[in-house]
Amino acid sequence: MVTLDRLVNVLGGYGARLCCCPVSREVALRDVVMDDPADPRRSRGDVYLAVGAGSVLEAVGRAAAARASVVLVRGSAPPGADAVEQAEDGRVAVLLMDPEVSWGQLAGVVYGLVLEGRETESGRGPTDLFALADSLADALGSAVTIEDQLSRVLAYSSRQQGADRVRLETILGRRVPEPARELFERRGVFAHLAESDEPLFVEAAPEHGLTGRMVVAVRAGHQTLGSIWVECPAPLSDVRSTVLHDSSRTVGLHLLRSRASADLERQIESDLVIRLLEGTPDAAAVLSRLGLPPGRFRVLALQAHIAQERHAALLVAFERATTGFGWSRPGRSTLFSNTVYTILPGEDVAIARAWLDGIRTALPAQVTVAAGIGGAATTAELPASRRESDECLALHDTRPEPGATLAYDESWDDILILRLRAAAAAGRAPARGPIADLARHDAANGTSYVATLRAWLETQGELTEAAERLGVHPNTIRYRLRKMAAVTPLRLDLPAKRLAMIIELAVADPQD
Repeated sequence: MVTLDRLVNVLGGYGARLCCCPVSREVALRDVVMDDPADPRRSRGDVYLAVGAGSVLEAVGRAAAARASVVLVRGSAPPGADAVEQAEDGRVAVLLMDPEVSWGQLAGVVYGLVLEGRETESGRGPTDLFALADSLADALGSAVTIEDQLSRVLAYSSRQQGADRVRLETILGRRVPEPARELFERRGVFAHLAESDEPLFVEAAPEHGLTGRMVVAVRAGHQTLGSIWVECPAPLSDVRSTVLHDSSRTVGLHLLRSRASADLERQIESDLVIRLLEGTPDAAAVLSRLGLPPGRFRVLALQAHIAQERHAALLVAFERATTGFGWSRPGRSTLFSNTVYTILPGEDVAIARAWLDGIRTALPAQVTVAAGIGGAATTAELPASRRESDECLALHDTRPEPGATLAYDESWDDILILRLRAAAAAGRAPARGPIADLARHDAANGTSYVATLRAWLETQGELTEAAERLGVHPNTIRYRLRKMAAVTPLRLDLPAKRLAMIIELAVADPQD
């Protein structure tokens, strides 16, 4: 069921403004209507599209006559006092749409959203694949599973009588177990699905916990979208096989609508997430529209590629991050440039790592994944957490660790040095001073003063340890320090000078 609040949130991504709302935002919306000049009958519905209305006042009048809960009218100027009064009297909410958005685009979004949420007698929407799986299972007298091209479960029937082990593992794991997939591959099942529209019987394999199966491909035109699997010990009768074949077309239409709806949801979600990551004064409202509770979050950044191919794997990762399989997703994601960003509720870095590991596991084995986790942040601090996640990603280039997920909590020191190196690269590092003087002396005379000073500073003046690092006698360290003081004033007795030299050495001459 779609509520007015849901409609407002979705259309907000298209520039809609709720100008007047005399009804509850939780009111259910089940029908969409607009006047048809060729039909003399008065149309009625919950959502009224005021196509051709000359003013907001006229649009509200039409909507009130249709007993609508909300009217959509295109325009940039807010409604006048008379229109607001009429809307309040007629209890019609007014959504003012951006004139740049066409009625065709709005109608597609609204019809898809409202009809997608309408409930049937079973409490499910008319395009609910679970309801369709139940109906098909009743017609065939067998358990049904609807899967996508990657053998991931999209829906399954509630009928469970006599379910075999593979079906149970498929439902629990949300995809066909790998041993069963390999068996189907060897038997040519997937090759058949790619080439034929006819149902195929798959013989039982007791050693795999598999009873018989009938399977048929689901297509839209020539594009394969998935498959329907029916658990049965023997091939279905001709009549039932025809029912299965015909049902594949219906499932194809459902999958197309689900895909269009999912793409719309992804776009809206992506736009809202970007607003939070870039910083926005209405962050709390945007967070609410995303369905995330207030609290603390982490921003996760992920990049994926296969060899030199930089796009395909990233798109698969984004699809995985934004696919719920009917279960609620904890985070909200966007694909921006070459990175998938996810806002994940909670402070626990272990939960963030586990979420990223789930994405990594779901991707093909040949995909290379790099990920970074920003520090815990409030809503207003999300842009900072996003920068930290980017910086964690950047550390993979300086210290590549295959399969590692770097978090700001543990890598803040490396990130600080990375920031300082960036500043130095921009010409903000000192070109003169003790370190520069010693470096020039080393270059001209073949001495090792810079390395000696680094060892002495990093060991906090412990001559024995510094000498061991350099492979020399402690007296050699003392001698070099005296000679350095003749080249440039070191002032090693001052903590601030020592700190500044340590920082400059880390930035200018990293020893990773």
